[in-house]
Amino acid sequence: MSKRPALLVLVRHAESARNQAKKGSVYFADDAARQVVRGVPDHLIDLTADGHKQAEQTGHAIRERFGVFDYVYTSGYARTVQTAEGILGAYTAQERDRMRLRTNIFVRERDPGFAYDMTTAEAEAAFPWLNEYWHTFGGFMARPPGGESLADVTGRVHTFLDTLFRDRPGQKIMVVTHGGTLRCFRFLLERWGYQQAQRWPEGQTPANCGVTTYRVAASGEQLELEDYNRVYWTVGSASDGI
Repeated sequence: MSKRPALLVLVRHAESARNQAKKGSVYFADDAARQVVRGVPDHLIDLTADGHKQAEQTGHAIRERFGVFDYVYTSGYARTVQTAEGILGAYTAQERDRMRLRTNIFVRERDPGFAYDMTTAEAEAAFPWLNEYWHTFGGFMARPPGGESLADVTGRVHTFLDTLFRDRPGQKIMVVTHGGTLRCFRFLLERWGYQQAQRWPEGQTPANCGVTTYRVAASGEQLELEDYNRVYWTVGSASDGI
């Protein structure tokens, strides 16, 4: 008997307004770039019009490839909820009735800390020591000021996976989550070392609505990577960051 879900599909959320405003940068380029989302807390950031289309297009491909899921999880952040809604829009009402939609706080994005709404110039002025600190500890262990490291996030993703392994053996699961959180899933499921987790491997930064798939091994004891960061949409552009 399988001790793991039969299928685990991880989807990064579609393009968000903050993705569009930051254009892959750690901070905003200037005050003009951040005006659209300034003062909006991370959990309330919406998808862009292109993001909604990405989710819809991805949903048709997911339905065709994987069929109906037993459970669909989101982080509860607006961008993951809206992405899940777009994906599930490809299913019939009867199919949706068979799937249980759940929010799980353990798969939320890392806390970005005090520099969340800062421009590059503001962050460098406020935290002149940050680049050296980040270089010393690396992108997995270092914490943004007032925020979480990816190592911190990995702890709660571990709790989420433990719950899945206990409660959902043999079931089909989809999780709509965030880019940084996806690296933590890969660290745990693929048994990465700390050095490997410092940064995304070349060319593997997750795209918006990128789909990563794990299936249970023949032994039933572990999940094995089947496909990584598959993109099914043809609108907009793949954005880095949260």
